[in-house]
Amino acid sequence: MSATVSIHQGKLEGDDQGGLFVFKGVPFAAPPVGARRWLAPEKPGSWTGLRDARRFGAVAHQNQVMLSALSAMVVDGEQSEDCLYLNVWTPALDGKRRPVMVWIHGGGFTIGSGSQPLYDGSVLARRGDVVVVTVNYRLGPLGFIRLADVTNGKIPATGNEGILDQVAALQWVRDNIAEFGGDPGNVTIFGESAGGMSVGTILAMPSARGLFHKAIPQSGASHTGATVARANRTAERVLSKLGVRPGDDAAIRALTPAQLLTGTLLDDGKTPDPELGMAYQPVADGTLVPRAAIEMVADGSASGVAVMVGSTLEEWKLFSLMDPSLHKLDRRGLGARIRGRLTAHGADALIDTYEKARAARGESVTPAELFTAIETDRVFRIPGVRLAQVQGRHDPRVFSYLFTWPSPAIHGALGCCHALELGFVFGTNHLPGMTAFAGTGPAAEKLAVQMQDAWLAFARSGDPGCASVGTWTGYTEARRPTMVFGANTNLEDAPRDQERRAWDAIPDRNLGTL
Repeated sequence: MSATVSIHQGKLEGDDQGGLFVFKGVPFAAPPVGARRWLAPEKPGSWTGLRDARRFGAVAHQNQVMLSALSAMVVDGEQSEDCLYLNVWTPALDGKRRPVMVWIHGGGFTIGSGSQPLYDGSVLARRGDVVVVTVNYRLGPLGFIRLADVTNGKIPATGNEGILDQVAALQWVRDNIAEFGGDPGNVTIFGESAGGMSVGTILAMPSARGLFHKAIPQSGASHTGATVARANRTAERVLSKLGVRPGDDAAIRALTPAQLLTGTLLDDGKTPDPELGMAYQPVADGTLVPRAAIEMVADGSASGVAVMVGSTLEEWKLFSLMDPSLHKLDRRGLGARIRGRLTAHGADALIDTYEKARAARGESVTPAELFTAIETDRVFRIPGVRLAQVQGRHDPRVFSYLFTWPSPAIHGALGCCHALELGFVFGTNHLPGMTAFAGTGPAAEKLAVQMQDAWLAFARSGDPGCASVGTWTGYTEARRPTMVFGANTNLEDAPRDQERRAWDAIPDRNLGTL
């Protein structure tokens, strides 16, 4: 059956799925094509008649990656620069003001979409009587390349266009979500990996102030962002790879998306250029993101916003699969790797602390396992801890979690890796391709219920405590209470605190990015 709704732009026809209404491919900004490429998003146009909103819109241009082997994570459908679409799941098209949950997908700012099966909003919307919105945004060289300086302003790209797309989606939600039975005064933004890093960036942005009221950054926080100098170096290297002079704005504009996507790859056309690291990421440009996001949050940029932040226990094990040299790593090589990431900030002492703490718990202390544990914490867990610390000084509604459920895939080699919690949060852990990754059985289903209940309770009231997980005490630096989600979900004070303390002397600039 079909359902219709009228918004500011015109009428939409979506699907009535019996107690759930779904609208797909809704434009929230004008297509960023032609002269609009590399510009901030503009207001969407209107239409007459009834617009079909029963199919997902095109996704942002991106390269394929190995995780597409997991069918629920596949990013399929047409790729286009005309990609600024969102999707809405709602229990009813009425005047009831339901909590709104806006999902920002991850994928290293280079892959992903709001239409991936993994992010189907049906379970959350039905279970929690909430409105779920998933969004697309420009990725990679079309959303996160800074060209303003290298072209002397001829192309004014800040490097934050993809983040501005997310803000434009929040503006659309503010203006239209009431027509879908949602409350524009109770909006939670949540996202994982680059989506969590996006949430952490939005917490710092003046232009996003007031567009959301709660935030859940998962496996990503407020430490990921390039300086202007780094963003400019990336732009110069990409343009050099593509054989285009920085000052030749006509030649740059003539580049096709397919050409642009090769700009961070080595000559084999597959391998990322290791010298660029995480080439595309938000930019602390002095205006849209005035300073490093964690500094902005520490100064109160997100005061009044409730935050729930956390990570998985062994995030880096997912990326270890793409590092064939890791199994050959010795202690000397481990030291070199960590020193390269921390410069002069105590790499050897950090390694020693991790080795002793893990040995005391009976955990592996091979160089590969130590590297995985340290990189997990450097990129994901410690940024989340520091976000909880600084935001807790401005608002008591700050909550911390640690996800510990292990994946049965590849004979357990993935451990409790990056992205593993996603199927549990969305209730899509049972989809084809996800069961082997997330696991099955009563304990898995119980964990999924607990996580959904907590996320929904937080979206509703700013407190994730609920019947299935119990009381969840707010984060304080004295106790550091953390909800540990796993086979036996429980609240623990300061889990793995020996390792956390080892980072105290390491500055924020060494965290959260590659």
